[in-house]
Amino acid sequence: MSAGGLAGEVHGNGPDILLLHGVGLDRRMWDRVWPELARTHRVHLVDLPGHGGSGPVRRGSTLADIAQRVADAMPAPGHVVGFSLGGLVAQELALDHPELVTRLSLVSTVADRTADQRRAVLARLQAATDDFEASARASVDRWFSAAWHEREPDLADEVLKVLLSNDRESYLACYEVFARADEELWPRLAQISAPTVVVTGEDDGGSTPAMTRALAAAVPDARAVVVPNTRHLLPLERPQELLEVLLRQG
Repeated sequence: MSAGGLAGEVHGNGPDILLLHGVGLDRRMWDRVWPELARTHRVHLVDLPGHGGSGPVRRGSTLADIAQRVADAMPAPGHVVGFSLGGLVAQELALDHPELVTRLSLVSTVADRTADQRRAVLARLQAATDDFEASARASVDRWFSAAWHEREPDLADEVLKVLLSNDRESYLACYEVFARADEELWPRLAQISAPTVVVTGEDDGGSTPAMTRALAAAVPDARAVVVPNTRHLLPLERPQELLEVLLRQG
């Protein structure tokens, strides 16, 4: 998939499913998930605008701008799975282009941040502006528990490498969208018509279980799933548990 300036790849045959990654990451974050999905689905992996091999994003871009570029790259309607920033993009797609979203899965996704939570994420945006490398290392420390880091140090190093490889301007532009877009989405969520599931890790301090339950309550007929003993990187830390959720969704 390269339409709309997005780098990507396609695997398997069957119903279409599109996997959208989080801010600062790329399509490789789905490497523990897509092979199983490709047994029964045609899996579309893309680098979001401003990430990986896709074109840049400039400061002042909006969630709608990013979602439109993804919509332009979608070859067919399908099940849209969004992680973190990708979950915000997926919500915007479901609202602006409902004809493209047959099912919706929101993974480790923020919703209706409190004032304190918004101050914290804006502080992380400022930290990334001031010292990008230190901010990237802090993200990895936040995402990997000590036990997981010890168990898979190479994976933690690879995630850090991906973060550090980002174009700084594009990263900051996308992080600003990530920091603010839940506020603009929140009043519109009742308009989402696609069957929806919302899933997060029990120990995710950014995309909390409370957010997941609130998001599921705001979207008509959505359901919430909380995976025990898991932080933010659910597709990498608990791929089998996530696969069960996604395959049940269809």
